[in-house]
Amino acid sequence: MQESTGDSAMMRQHQKGYERENTFAGVLSFMRRQYTKNLQGVDVAVSGIPLDIATSFRSGARMGPAAVRAASVQMNEFIHPWGFGPCDRLAVIDYGDCWLDAHNPHTIFSSIYNHAKTILKSNAQMLTLGGDHYITYPLLKAHAEKFGAPLSLIHFDAHCDTWADDEPNSLNHGTMFYKAIKDGLIDPATSVQIGIRTWNEDFMGINILGAEWVHEHGVNAVAQKVHEIIGTRQAYLTFDIDCLDPAFAPGTGTPVAGGLSSAQALAILRKFVGLNIVGMDVVEVAPAYDHSEITALSAAQIAAEMLCLMSEQRKL
Repeated sequence: MQESTGDSAMMRQHQKGYERENTFAGVLSFMRRQYTKNLQGVDVAVSGIPLDIATSFRSGARMGPAAVRAASVQMNEFIHPWGFGPCDRLAVIDYGDCWLDAHNPHTIFSSIYNHAKTILKSNAQMLTLGGDHYITYPLLKAHAEKFGAPLSLIHFDAHCDTWADDEPNSLNHGTMFYKAIKDGLIDPATSVQIGIRTWNEDFMGINILGAEWVHEHGVNAVAQKVHEIIGTRQAYLTFDIDCLDPAFAPGTGTPVAGGLSSAQALAILRKFVGLNIVGMDVVEVAPAYDHSEITALSAAQIAAEMLCLMSEQRKL
């Protein structure tokens, strides 16, 4: 760790490595990475998408990216139990937030899609902070164009988000995977949803490892199933924070009792080493409903674990 006078989010000279910071002070970025739009030589671009106009219950997820950044201040170090700092291995930046015109909803999809296209064109991978879960739909479109459609989907959530919606211009965080399947962006037969505990008459052929199944069979069985389903296919990983039980993540728009613990979710993620994951996001943090920042802290930890997965993937 290099010497610093603080504010490495603004003053950093190198994209790799860590610098000393007072956790309680300074300019906030995700894990104190440099705020920059310069994508040259970047391995991972972290960015926020502050959207919540697609929510079906409580709004507030537009404040999620800022809350997750603030919760990441203690992660300017090695990550347990990986034993390394992902930013020693990967050139990671904070690209800032996607600019959205919330008063013109018809522009939202293209704004997010073009934001992602710009980053992916540089060959940097994306780690995206939401924002409500609708953001994954335009992100999937950009990733599928970059890496080839259809992608496999690894989806942590309380909700399947495959409820029918044939209105082309709707913004709905409960129907975007229905649309993504219809668009050919994801292959349901080689996709998996983890932690589901709300009902849908038609899960559209996606493999479901519901919350009860996770609790009964344990994290090792979940990881084994995911590896069997995904195999060597290119996959997109999306984590809706309401996959966690409200005891662990109260700060979200559509909480559902009976979910995963943060320990279960982290243990499962750590067993995804070896999967070919091409993009990732963490969504639906709504800090207005949070207590002692526990939801934002969980989301920041999950995002840091995703960086560790990316690092191990590059190593392999």
